[in-house]
Amino acid sequence: MTSEQHSGTELGRFLRARRARVTPEDVGLVGGTGVRRTPGLRREELATLSGISIDYYTRLERGRETRPSPSVVDALARAMQLGEEEHEHLRSLVALAARSAPQPSPGGGPQTAPSRTVRPGAKLLLENLRPYPAYVVGRSSDILAANPSGLRLLAGIEEWPAKQRNIARYVFLHPAARDLFVDWNIAVRGCVARLRALAGTDPDAPDLAQLVGELLLKSPDFARMWERYDVKSRTQGRKTFCHPEVGDLTLGYQSLVLEGTPGHRLVAYYAEPATPEHDAVALLDMLAHEPVTATTPPHAGTDAAASPSA
Repeated sequence: MTSEQHSGTELGRFLRARRARVTPEDVGLVGGTGVRRTPGLRREELATLSGISIDYYTRLERGRETRPSPSVVDALARAMQLGEEEHEHLRSLVALAARSAPQPSPGGGPQTAPSRTVRPGAKLLLENLRPYPAYVVGRSSDILAANPSGLRLLAGIEEWPAKQRNIARYVFLHPAARDLFVDWNIAVRGCVARLRALAGTDPDAPDLAQLVGELLLKSPDFARMWERYDVKSRTQGRKTFCHPEVGDLTLGYQSLVLEGTPGHRLVAYYAEPATPEHDAVALLDMLAHEPVTATTPPHAGTDAAASPSA
């Protein structure tokens, strides 16, 4: 990574990453002859397509200009062929850049970590969703609470200490994850996109910085996907698992924001009644009453943040 990539604003990093994803052919430009040293569009090409000067666009990328007008933002989004969610993320980055300029002094103190306390109502929902797998996650995808089949669905995660249980950490670093997710590449892209979106709008989040730093160090796959700067995240759909205890199953899933506790989401999987998938999740629910380790709580709604103090 170049020094320029390390510098500037999150807005500039997003623009560089997305510009590199668009080829001249994608936007109807003639590629020309010879080898292009720049992946994707050159700055001058994107500036021309957006109807702004090259100098102005360069200042945007380098963090020297932080207040583009809404029309410029929309023009950049069209030129880079952003989807609706990506376009909205670009608007959020522009708002963040405007609030951050000039850079504030570091005297405000460190940010506090988000709450890991799961509300009683959310725990009751986890219990009543049984046998369907469900869990509550925090803003950086820490598993804060889970019902029996929710924890058992992520094969092997119960072997980790409670505070280490994180969806992104699991899919990239747990040895069972690649075999569990039939579409592993799709599963991990969604995790990276959610973290990328959070990094863009809350770059100083301490829990996020720690997690991303760990994954960049330990997973080349994560590092490669992190540089792509995808921000699309799926909140519903279907996932196919090859589970070591119940075999192959495809489940629908839904992610819901839990109002009242910032950053908390309820993730639930489901299957049609009287199907093999429904039988499989019911079996997972029963198997979860057989503790894998002495520290794995067997009952639903367990606060996954609770772990013995060091």
